[in-house]
Amino acid sequence: MPSGSETTPEAATAPPTAVGAPGAAATGRPGRAVRLARLARREAARTALAAVGGTALALAFPPYDLWPLSVLAVAALALLTRGRTARQGAWTGFAFALPFFFLLLRWLHVVGYDAVLGLAVVEALFVAALGAALAVTSRLPAWPLWGACLWIAQEWARDRVPFGGFPWGRLAFANTGSPFTPLAALGGAPLVTFAVALSGGLLAYAAVAAVRLRSGAGGLRAVLPGAGAVALAAAVTAAGFAVPVPTKGDDSVDIAIIQGNVEKPGMDFLGRPLMVLDNHVSATLKLARDIREGKTKKPDLVIWPENSSDLDPFQYTQAYDRIDKAVRAVGVPVLVGALVDHPGKPGFIDNMGIVWDPTTGPGASYAKQHPVPFGEYVPFRQELSKVITRLQRVPRDFYPGDHTGVLQVGPARLGDVICFEVAYDEIVHDTVRAGARALVVQTNNATYGRTGQPEQQLAMSRLRAVEHGRAVVTAATSGISAVVAPDGRVLQRSKEFTQDVITARIPLRDGTTLADRAGAAPEWALAIVGLLSCAAALLIGRRVRPEGAEKNMDKKGQQ
Repeated sequence: MPSGSETTPEAATAPPTAVGAPGAAATGRPGRAVRLARLARREAARTALAAVGGTALALAFPPYDLWPLSVLAVAALALLTRGRTARQGAWTGFAFALPFFFLLLRWLHVVGYDAVLGLAVVEALFVAALGAALAVTSRLPAWPLWGACLWIAQEWARDRVPFGGFPWGRLAFANTGSPFTPLAALGGAPLVTFAVALSGGLLAYAAVAAVRLRSGAGGLRAVLPGAGAVALAAAVTAAGFAVPVPTKGDDSVDIAIIQGNVEKPGMDFLGRPLMVLDNHVSATLKLARDIREGKTKKPDLVIWPENSSDLDPFQYTQAYDRIDKAVRAVGVPVLVGALVDHPGKPGFIDNMGIVWDPTTGPGASYAKQHPVPFGEYVPFRQELSKVITRLQRVPRDFYPGDHTGVLQVGPARLGDVICFEVAYDEIVHDTVRAGARALVVQTNNATYGRTGQPEQQLAMSRLRAVEHGRAVVTAATSGISAVVAPDGRVLQRSKEFTQDVITARIPLRDGTTLADRAGAAPEWALAIVGLLSCAAALLIGRRVRPEGAEKNMDKKGQQ
């Protein structure tokens, strides 16, 4: 018989014992279920804290507007991922991001809570990658700086993929009325995000220093780094006060915004055909009567919202005649939002803003460049619509426009941006660079009325006003319609689901901000620095591990 130290041929050729199989106990290694249970217990407290941090970040955004929580949430994620492995950091980042996006995007519940959860999971995966990168770079000197750059890299990726990206939830959009806001005039939304993330990282650094001081390590010297980090965080936060935000116009224009209202909120806001159009026509006719009776000053132009004509005016004479009647009555050009059959792509629709003149009728137009996936077009329609029957409620796909929305509307050269496009840096930037003297956001938020989504979109308009030094006019079918000054102040706003007419004088500006001239360069530079810091941390880690392994082998050999 073979001795216990010998191996039989059968044993040599036998497959290894599977993890979690009964024989696993003999190897001294616990089964997979046991290891997962231990991991869950070990990570439970950290996971719960990460979820609390993500919830706090959601409260920083509209409609709550508790912007200081955005800084504290960044600090919390930095602390929770510090010193962890990449895998642990990824899990912490995911646990942080899932409740954040679920609460932030809860307005999608009108489509279905499965849509809320699905989109939240997709977006949380980007923050999971951020968590892994924060963990890896937390061992580097100046880790708060690299962490802030990594926040930019995460937003850069999330703003572009998949299907053109989804920028909702950027730190900058929680800080449209905070001390960080003026920084948008220097480097756009990315610089605002960077400043918020850097301030949060510095607070995390100060917290680490405070723990070391409390443990008695370092004595008085340990006070200086923490105090310096707090002072630097305060300086970064206050830096915006030193940034001049141009507001003086080269000239001005009188406008009127028509908010016609819809029959009801939700997916079926359109009601019967022509109802939404009739609401906007009647509100415009009332404005025309008030002008004739001297109750209000005649504007230079009128702005209708996205989808204010629920029928294609070029296909339905009833729609054309109603629009033309209203425009002739008010006597000034009207920017009309309409869904129009695409002239060169049968079966497709253009989401358009059309300049309608009281004398010559419809003229120049702008087609939305970035249709919303699964809302205005269905990717992989043939395959997905069989599985998700709700997608059949999007009967035809919108076709993306191919040029910016600079339109001459009466005496004003306006930049038309339609609905969600206000969230995308490059669309707004290109519109201003093409010569827009003020910005118009035509939007239809009726589907998401009273859910917080209109407030979130208005916050983006406020940031764009500061970023580009332009007045921003938001025209919504059911609210919130608003006038935003170039410094981001909301001068007027409507209530939701009411018919309203807002009149205002807005400045027209030709000057450009530093953010206009820099374009996407700051974002690219900061994102690349973040990725390089992550690569450096991985490279250093690989060099350190073999040296440590050799030392351990030498010690064992000496023993």
